[in-house]
Amino acid sequence: MVVIGAGPAGSTAAYRLAAAGARVVMLDKARFPRDKPCGGGITWRGVKLIPCSVDPVVEDVIHDVEVGRDYDGRRITRSSKEPLVLMTQRSRLDAHLAEQAAARGADFREGVRVRGVELEAGGATVSADGMRIAAGIVIGADGCNGVSAKAMGLGANPTYGVALEGNLPMTNGLEERLRGRLLLEFGTVPGGYAWVFPKGDHANLGVGGWGREGENLREHLDRLCAEWGITHRDLAGLRGYRLPLRDPRAPLARGRGLVIGDAAGLVDPMSGDGMYEGFLSSKIASEAALDVLAGRARDLSGYGRTVDGALSRHRMVSWVGKLLFDEAPRVALTLARSPVLWPRVVSRLRGEHARQPRPGSHQLERIGRAIYRPAKD
Repeated sequence: MVVIGAGPAGSTAAYRLAAAGARVVMLDKARFPRDKPCGGGITWRGVKLIPCSVDPVVEDVIHDVEVGRDYDGRRITRSSKEPLVLMTQRSRLDAHLAEQAAARGADFREGVRVRGVELEAGGATVSADGMRIAAGIVIGADGCNGVSAKAMGLGANPTYGVALEGNLPMTNGLEERLRGRLLLEFGTVPGGYAWVFPKGDHANLGVGGWGREGENLREHLDRLCAEWGITHRDLAGLRGYRLPLRDPRAPLARGRGLVIGDAAGLVDPMSGDGMYEGFLSSKIASEAALDVLAGRARDLSGYGRTVDGALSRHRMVSWVGKLLFDEAPRVALTLARSPVLWPRVVSRLRGEHARQPRPGSHQLERIGRAIYRPAKD
């Protein structure tokens, strides 16, 4: 089989499949290590889904979350004895996961650009840089700008969020302020928030919101930077990117092809996090592919239903939270100060009460998706 894309979702899919004895070719247009725009945080619920250790590339462990509203100085801090989020750099994380997949037996081919995918009865053909690869199954994991979803007619009509981020060297004062803590500022960007995430030798500062905010992101980022006595010109590696938010009507699988992670638009509507959804869809996709290879299923049609069953409630809650912070940030912060709510947030971030995937609950995702959809992106 062929996995297109060697990001976290693609590499963990390749890892699981190769470990189960499947012949896997993993293709990526880049050569590793390569960087990707991303806050680089992995919630503990996401960590639980990674089939190998990521300890070698962890740069900070988050126990404290500091939340504010529109830079009004009224911040609250909530803490957890147990880890909530692991901080990484995508250049290191992605290279590590791809290496682990290759060590398990996946044939990792770097610097290979996929040009197209043709789904056929009982399989598919992948065209890539002058070669054609016959595959029993194709897994598209090449992100929202990749070719796999479009080529296979999957994951159509997403709503896009946008983000802009950069890095600030971690001075002694900054390290003391941020180590083990992430900062979130709501009520600053329509449909989103501002953040400060600690890394090993730098802090990642960023802003994100609805797609229509693209032309305003630099102004939003400067407001965040002003809180730290700098401007966006003081940030290294300044870059913007899109965040795909899936239309629940869009199919995720067809015949012997499917899409996972960002290629499927599986990004959390409220947080913009795609790591958890990427790892979860990767696991479900691997299981579906192995069912086909073992003759337990004729095709991958059950994959989409299982993803909806696993994520629908989670995504509905995220859409409600997004609407609340966007339209009523004062109310949202009042709720955030509640001592009753925080244990539930911790449980959610750590995946302690995650529901088992169950087909048939995609209606919940449709309800959640309909709660707040912008008139234009």
